[in-house]
Amino acid sequence: MTKDTWGRVQQDLLKAVGKNNFVTWIEPMEFDGVENGIARFLVPTNFIGNWVSRNFGEQIQHHFSRAGAPVERIEFSVAADRPAKAVDLDADDPAPEPKAERAAAKPATNGHASASGRSSVSRQASGGSGIELPGAPLDKRFTFDSFVVGKPNELAHAAARRVAEGGPVSFNPLFLYGGVGLGKTHLMHAIAWHLHTTRPELRVVYLSAEQFMYRFVQALRENSSMQFKEMFRSVDVLMVDDVQFIAGKDSTQEEFFHTFNALVDQNKQIIISADRAPVEIKKLEERIASRLQSGLVVDLHPTDYELRLGILQHKVDQYRESYPGLRIQDGVLEFLAHRISTNVRVLEGALTKLFAFGSLVGREITLELTQDCLADVLRASDRKVTVEEIQRKVSEHYNMRLSDMIGPKRHRTIARPRQMAMYLAKKLTSRSLPEIGKRFGGRDHTTVMHAVKRIEELKAVDNQIAEDLELLRRMLEA
Repeated sequence: MTKDTWGRVQQDLLKAVGKNNFVTWIEPMEFDGVENGIARFLVPTNFIGNWVSRNFGEQIQHHFSRAGAPVERIEFSVAADRPAKAVDLDADDPAPEPKAERAAAKPATNGHASASGRSSVSRQASGGSGIELPGAPLDKRFTFDSFVVGKPNELAHAAARRVAEGGPVSFNPLFLYGGVGLGKTHLMHAIAWHLHTTRPELRVVYLSAEQFMYRFVQALRENSSMQFKEMFRSVDVLMVDDVQFIAGKDSTQEEFFHTFNALVDQNKQIIISADRAPVEIKKLEERIASRLQSGLVVDLHPTDYELRLGILQHKVDQYRESYPGLRIQDGVLEFLAHRISTNVRVLEGALTKLFAFGSLVGREITLELTQDCLADVLRASDRKVTVEEIQRKVSEHYNMRLSDMIGPKRHRTIARPRQMAMYLAKKLTSRSLPEIGKRFGGRDHTTVMHAVKRIEELKAVDNQIAEDLELLRRMLEA
């Protein structure tokens, strides 16, 4: 059988499995001939061979038969001494996740991906080992150019830029943390895109902690632990998103710890993100938390009004390409920046909905139209934090009884959290000092004043109190 026959089979498979599946799984295979009814293929990794065998094996046999060359069995072997083919993922169909995470892709020359994104994996230039590395898709929208910088994210942006620009590793790891929708994933993708563009010879892997765990469990199941170790310890830059996911998963934490140490020992850059600081991730091993804090730990603070307005203005400039004739009344963006304050994703989603609605009805986007169109979003954003909710959250955070929060005990382990709860009640609610004091066991308003003043003083000199306050505020406003 000639390779022309395999070419015809490939064309049939492309139609049968879709473009994305084809370029991800079929195209990386190299046809190695047929002998005694067995079709043999060379594949970059065992993972690809196993996946193709399980999911497309029967289809491949069927299309060989249609091409006049029936085969009884398909076998795969790893092309150990041959460079793996780069796979272009300019595809229309979404890739199957998480079972079929995308194979390595060619670095985008302009820092952007196709509409469906590309794999976040860069491989060695010619002369490299050609090892296939697993990665998650990158979002073409998440570049440094599209990241709006403000005071709350200024340090995180500067640190991400420094890492992306390369050179000697000055802080390792870079640990980014913050609440939902504050830009952690955006910065991670931006770093990967920048490295793809400026240093394509580097092996850069971006994936979620969940995908790391999935790969590890799969390696254990398939008795390929050594291949897994070699794969992840051969990278130049490892980026793991949402690392809090591995907390409590002992075997995965063990492997992550050893991978982390191996890369640091080789002076390879590691970039990690999470929803909270390392020491605040419950069930995360102490040695891992300690390691994660050994580099630069940067908090992405909740957005302020100026940053939210800047994000909206940036989005409007982008949307004008899709809605060139749409008009937006002065004051609308300022209104949205004031009213939707907890989550940038919600803010951007509201603007998208507003522009789509304005385009469909063919009207100028006025303040009245905005209030009608986004009534549900605005109601959700109007959720008020209560004193009782603050008391409950603070009690849970400090592992104390709620009754002690409002009771007479004055021991420091109770009095300090009580003062912090009073401080948060003053800052996050519209209640007066006497009303707050009443909800704390009928205390006088001067007690609340003293608590607020004391916490103001302490947070300026005590980093732990400052971090606790910030974490509690994010939880209450989420």
